[in-house]
Amino acid sequence: MSDPALLPRYRFGVFEADASTGELRKQGTRIKLNAQPFQVLLMLLDRPGEILTREEISQSIWSDGTFVDFEHGLNSAVNRIREALGDSASNPRFVETLARRGYRFIAPVQRTEPAAAENYRPQEASIVIAAEANGAITPSLLPTAEELPEAPHKAVWATFLLLQLMYVGFYLGALANLREIEDLLSPFTAAEAIFYVLIGTAAILIAVRAYLISAIALRAAHMRGRFLKMWPFLLIADVLWALSPLLLLHHINLGLALAAIALLVYSPFAQRSLILMGAARS
Repeated sequence: MSDPALLPRYRFGVFEADASTGELRKQGTRIKLNAQPFQVLLMLLDRPGEILTREEISQSIWSDGTFVDFEHGLNSAVNRIREALGDSASNPRFVETLARRGYRFIAPVQRTEPAAAENYRPQEASIVIAAEANGAITPSLLPTAEELPEAPHKAVWATFLLLQLMYVGFYLGALANLREIEDLLSPFTAAEAIFYVLIGTAAILIAVRAYLISAIALRAAHMRGRFLKMWPFLLIADVLWALSPLLLLHHINLGLALAAIALLVYSPFAQRSLILMGAARS
């Protein structure tokens, strides 16, 4: 493997991609781009004007066979590159799609390559992963896309949809047993307010879950960003509805209800992770 300090830089338009640090910058400002999309970008920059076939890119990046759905992975990587560059598939300025063939970088590229980096290969940008893990990304309580494990797209996609269906079941179950819930709440002083909040939030959240189910099931574009914008509000709603097992105390014991509450409190964080792992299109 080549010395990271000797890997080249690529300049194109107002952008610069540094293979040694794994960073994409626009006029000096770093633009977040995950490791795999950055590797694809390096391959395109290394051969501007040439067609890179989908098979060639996939074999280079997922040659170990760990990523079973490489078609989705490659599409996602190219979409993230375009988002980072402000590019579009319909009117490309940088990355052109050639139907059933592959991709081509169409903008002029200036390459700065130290003499000792003659043996450089774009796939060696796995160094990027170490660079990001060693401080390029500020640690936080919530995991970033880079910190989450890779998983087959169909698995995270199906798990996310099942969680949405679970919530719809909670809302419909509550609305179908309003009289029983009203009796259960009757000892509380704010019983009437709680009762109407429950009805109102259930009705609103059924519509929200229907939107998420249809958009994710049909793989609508840009759903990753839209969900992340919605997530703080869903977090509040989901944590409140995590108390819903208490409405079933006529049917289950308190210990089981508390265990269910703990799992439901974790659910909104699991949904966020699934979205970052590829449940939704960027």
